[in-house]
Formats: sequence, structure tokens, C-alpha cells
Amino acid sequence: SMKKFPFTLILFALILQLNAQKKNESFRINIRKTNLPIKIDGIADDEAWEGTDVAKDFFMVTPMDTDKATDKSEIRMTYDDTNIYLIATFYNSVPGSYFVESLRRDFSFNKNDNFLLFLDPFNNQTTGFTFGSNAAGAQWDGTMFAGGSVDLNWDSKWISEVTQDEEKWIFEMALPFKSIRYEDGVKEWGINFSRLHLASSEKSSWTPIPRQFPTASLAYTGVLVWDEAPPTPRFNFSLIPYALGQTTYDLDGNTDYETKVGGDVKISLSSSLNLDLTINPDFSQVEVDRQVTNLDRFELFFPERRQFFLENADLFANFGYESIRPFFSRRIGLGIPINAGLRLSGNLGEKWRLGVMDIQTAKNEETGLPSQNFGVISLQRQVFSRSTIGLLFVNKQSTNYPQDNDSLRTIYPKFNRNLGLEYNLASPDNLWNGKAFLLKSFTPDKQGNGITQAANIEYKSRKWNWGIKEEYVDSTYTAEVGFVPRKGYFNFNTFVGHLFFPKSGPVVSHGPVGILNYYFDENFRETDHQNILQYLINFRNRSSISLEGLNEYVQLLAPFDPTGTGKDSLATGTKHRWNAFRFEYNSRPQSMFTYSGSGRYGGYYEEGTRISLTGELGYRFQPYVSLSSNISYNNIRLPVPWNTTEFWLIGSEVDITFTNKLFFATLFQYNEQSKNFNLNSRLQWRYKPASDLFLVYTNNELLAPFEGRVWSITLKLTYWFNK
Repeated sequence: SMKKFPFTLILFALILQLNAQKKNESFRINIRKTNLPIKIDGIADDEAWEGTDVAKDFFMVTPMDTDKATDKSEIRMTYDDTNIYLIATFYNSVPGSYFVESLRRDFSFNKNDNFLLFLDPFNNQTTGFTFGSNAAGAQWDGTMFAGGSVDLNWDSKWISEVTQDEEKWIFEMALPFKSIRYEDGVKEWGINFSRLHLASSEKSSWTPIPRQFPTASLAYTGVLVWDEAPPTPRFNFSLIPYALGQTTYDLDGNTDYETKVGGDVKISLSSSLNLDLTINPDFSQVEVDRQVTNLDRFELFFPERRQFFLENADLFANFGYESIRPFFSRRIGLGIPINAGLRLSGNLGEKWRLGVMDIQTAKNEETGLPSQNFGVISLQRQVFSRSTIGLLFVNKQSTNYPQDNDSLRTIYPKFNRNLGLEYNLASPDNLWNGKAFLLKSFTPDKQGNGITQAANIEYKSRKWNWGIKEEYVDSTYTAEVGFVPRKGYFNFNTFVGHLFFPKSGPVVSHGPVGILNYYFDENFRETDHQNILQYLINFRNRSSISLEGLNEYVQLLAPFDPTGTGKDSLATGTKHRWNAFRFEYNSRPQSMFTYSGSGRYGGYYEEGTRISLTGELGYRFQPYVSLSSNISYNNIRLPVPWNTTEFWLIGSEVDITFTNKLFFATLFQYNEQSKNFNLNSRLQWRYKPASDLFLVYTNNELLAPFEGRVWSITLKLTYWFNK
């Protein structure tokens, strides 16, 4: 029956697609061309705004989606041969100042009074662009994928201004046509507008959206109707060179000076397809990873932060599940230089999307690591109203070995390849979502020629949320450029949740969630499970509480140190059972002082006990300074030889935004478990749109009994030349 599950999912998907009518087709706003000048100053006094259509009468989405928004919002749009123009006015009936976190670009959605525009130029309800601002003028922009997910790592050239008084705030923007991708000759785009008003705890939308979905959900967009087709896109070429100088110093007194140049080239091959080239890329300005307490038996996932790999990343990185990724870009170029790379990505017409990536890394004479080429091809076809079928091919090829011998070819195989096919289900009303995929790996010795298959389906209405998932990963499946921390198992997971909605009082919703998660080996013998009973409470002021009980069982598949500190390991095959209790609380984001806390108390391996406490505090002097700190404490009590083990993880961050173009951030982290201290400080000046000057200081130190310290300071300049 497990093998039939993916086919059952696809059959069910066909039935769900019978009603493919766009939900908010009747919400239409006309945009007409103007020949009058518009000054982007946040003041609605330009003659060009007279006579434009007005998008108003917004619908409330949260706390409840049964009424119109309390406060009035008005959106107007027009365009000329170069830009799309938008002006938005947001009235404020609740006295007091606006809530903003900082002036930093791509702010946290839930912590700011904000306005967001969602554009679907292909009207396919799956991909698009988002732009917006908070009430202090910090910009937001990103690409959209998978029907409502947003990638904020994408930056483009556009301008905006915000003005405000006690009664209202006004946002005005000019978006160049060449900054986005769209199909030539199309006169209807998908569009929606979203507002978050924290004083009234209301999120609202121009079109009606069920509260369980984000306002970014492209299934619920209205229609932007052009009086004539937007201008035919012209050739667009951008050159973004960089130059840097860096000084590095280690504990042994060695000092290293380095200068480096390189850059990126962006070329618009068509109105919807973009080619990106990078030569000798540098990522020294990228934030360091957030340290975590590691008590997991398998490899931990750390997100990609390097810009080149992030734009249109969904075409490559979203194939599979979080725990089964055939492509994971952090396998490329960490600890070894990248010589060059290219990425071709975008839309091929209304239904097709293409992604091609090729990266060449250098060799390392000391370790024997050869030069390696990483190639990825992703092709995606939209089917029915919003679902997609995807094909992925990943190739890692080793060339130019420093020494040509068999041992190096064993350590660094000649190649590793993955081929995958995936179906993504998204119903027209977004209530049903799911996925089914099949992966096959190829290696030179055929010992890594395994398969993986998985499928899931989820239903999400206002009151009910349930889903079921199965996975199978062959013990011989090999993805050297992927993230597959566990192999040789079957997994079955199911959950069901229900929400109750009180008619009045401080609680907006509450309800239980039950989760069953079981693992079996390839002979269908159970190896571990986790059963969870959870209760969620959401308050009208946007704070929340979660309470849950856990029942866990583990049969170890390999030796494991339960403290993660290098002490003795439990033996393979030993069995462990325990129960535990967890809680989490998040305060209301409107407060200047915010806080959250979570904890765990209960059993652990070898009849032991584990106590974990985590807290996070934040304070902001809006809109310029945001302070935050987090602290984590673990106390593990086990029999001899482990006895009692306790360790702390402490982090603190200072984020100063002098203006919406000048930023300073410092992150300090101390991890007692891994005996590591690090400091990362970064000053960024965006002196022109998409052009930056960075000054970065890093200090990483290993504490006793380990030894090692490296600090560096980097000055980096980038400039965006546009043609």
C-alpha cells in the first residue's frame, strides 16, 4: 500500500483540479498610462494621480476573516514608458505612534506596521515579485515561488518614499519595468495589496483571503488590467564588480594580507529569462551561522546565506523535503575557492520555468581535493491551475586531481549524479497541498546507485489542518551535493489539528494538535518514534502559547554521545524510551520590549533526565536601534560514566540603522558545548541603489581544552553599473 500512495495522491490531485476558476477574478483594478511627471516624495499631490482607479475597502484577514478592515486603506497606480508608479495611503484611527523594528531592508513582517504589494506578471498564481515598506520607509523586495513563499534575498533597483502624521502614513514608489520579468504582450497580471496594522492587531488585504493563509498567497490575487500591453522589455545588462582588502591574524602570530577583485554580470536574455555570471566571487559580508545546541544524532541543517545561490533558489533547492534534498548549495565552495559560476533562471512563457547552474571550484594540493564542477538543471511545468511537475539533474564531477592515484579517487569519486522527478500539488483554493517525488543516484562503483521516493498531502481550512506523509530512503542512495542526513529507512508521519474561535475575549483561537512520527529500517523493524500531543493558544494581541507532551523511543543505529560534548558513547542497538513536557511563549510584537521563552523537562537516554530552558529578549528604540539577546541552558543527568552535564549558549545582537542606507550590526555568540566564541560586526553603506561599501570584523576563538583563534577585518566595495 505504501508503494501505491504516490499514485493515489496524483489521482486525488486530478479530482481537486476540476474547479480551476481563479478565486478572486472579479477583483479588478485598471492601470492607465500617464504622460505627466511624478515626484517620488510620499506626497499625493501629483496631477497624475487624479482619475486613477482606487483599490480600497480592504478585507480583514486576521484576527478573523469575517469582516472588513477597521482602518481605511487606498491604493492608486499608473505607469509611463519607464516605470510602474504606486501610491498608498493608510489611515490610522488608533492614536499613537507607528510600530517599526528598524530601517533595515527586508524587515521582519510581524514586527512592523507595513504595506506589501504582490505582483504575478504571468498570472499563473505560483510565481511573482513582492515590494513594500514599513511605516518608517524601510524597503522590502523579493521573488515569490510555490504560490505564496517569498525569497527576500533578491534585491532590485527601485525607489520609494514614506511620509506620516498622526492620522495616516503614505507610501509612494517607482518600479522600473526593467527591474522585473514579465511576458511581452500580456495585459492582465495577478495583483494584491496587504497591510499590517499592529495597533489594532489587524492584517488586511484588498481581496478576501482565508485567515489560515498568508496575504502573499497568489491563489487569492485580483487582476491588474492594463489599458495597453506594458512596454516591450529592452535589453538589460548589469555589471556588479567588487574589490576588497582583508587582513587575517591567528593565534600563532601569523598575519595574512589579501586583495581580491571579482564580480557579477546580469543579462536579460528575454523579458522573463535572466543569465547571471560570477567570477571569483566573495561572500565575506555574509552573516555568520547562528550557533545552536546540538543533541541530534544526525547532521544539522544550516541555511544558505550566499547571494549567488539565493536568487531563484526555489528552482534548485526546494526539490524534495527538508530532510531529503538532492541539491544543497552549502556543499559547494565552503573552505575552497569558487573560480566562476553561471546561473540561467526564469520563465519560459506562461507555463514553463527553467533553472541552470554551473559552478567551478579550485583544487587543493595539500588535501588532494581535485577541481570540481557542480552542474544543476531544473525544469518545471505548471499543470492544471496551480500545480507543477519538476525535473532535476545534479552532477558533481571531479577533474584535475593533484595526484592521480586510486586512494584520491576513493576519497573524492570521479562523479556523483542525481536525477529526480517531482509533482507538486496546489489546489485552486489552496486548501490542498502535497508533493510526490522519486530520486535516483549514480556513482562510479555502483555502490551508491540507490533510490528515494516520498509523498505527502495536507489539508488546511480555517478550523482543520491535517496531513499524512511517507518517505523511503535507500541505504545506497548517495547525494554528495545534497542534504540527506539519514539513509536506509521508511518513515510514516501524520498529524491532525483543530482550532476553536471564541466570539469574544483575549483569545482569538485555541486547539489541539496530534502528531505521530514512526521510523522503520529496510526490513520494516521499528527503530524510533515520536508521538506529540500539543495545545496551541493564540491571543488577539498576537502573542501565543504552546504546550505539548512527548512520548519517544529510539533504537540507536550507531554509537552516540547523548551529551554532545565528547564523552562516552551509547552502544549501537541499545533501546531507549522516555516521556517529556515542552512549552513555548511568544510575547506581543507591538511592544518595545519583546520576549519569548521555551523549555523542556523529562526523560532522556539511559533512563536519564534532561532539562532545557531557552529565552530571548528584545528591545528597540524605533526606528534606529534594535537590541536582542538569547540564552539557552541544558542540564543532562545520566548514570556513570556521564553523570551530570550542563552547558550554556549565549548570543547577543545589536542592530543600528542610522538611515535606510547606513546600517551597523554586531553578533556575539558563546557556545559552551562546542567551546566556541565568535564575534561578527558589519557596517554597510548603500551609497547608491544596489551599490554597497562593507566593513566587516570577525573573531573566532576555540576555548580550552581546544586552542585556536582567528580574527580578520575586511573592506569591500561593490558598484552596480546598469545599461
